[in-house]
Amino acid sequence: MRISEIMTRNVQTTTPERTLREVASLMESIDSGAILVHEGDRLVGMVTDRDIALRGVAAGLGADTPVRQVMSGDVRYCFEDEDVQHVAENMAQIQLRRLPVLNREKRLVGVVSLGNIAACRSEHASATVLQGVARAH
Repeated sequence: MRISEIMTRNVQTTTPERTLREVASLMESIDSGAILVHEGDRLVGMVTDRDIALRGVAAGLGADTPVRQVMSGDVRYCFEDEDVQHVAENMAQIQLRRLPVLNREKRLVGVVSLGNIAACRSEHASATVLQGVARAH
């Protein structure tokens, strides 16, 4: 089974110029703790509620600070044509709960999460990723 068969499409993203306040509000409205950051059609980072709290608020930055100042620029990802088991093993190894999904032209096409893998009816893939992520906590 390929990642494209289980991933979530139509992912909400933001730009690096949006403010921490705007992105926090977006996170609240879509009930997510992480938002992918794009410039044009390229993925350039990810911002999490933790980034906003620790790199932003705790560092004394204001709500009008651009996301660019607190986002993580080194984003791990997978490709839409990769095998679910392979991606599950990778997620377990790097201990991540979600990965952006790119096409081979490196354009964002979706996100794959623990929930997607758990729901894909591959017990081996589900067990692999859950064990790896559980190690992180």
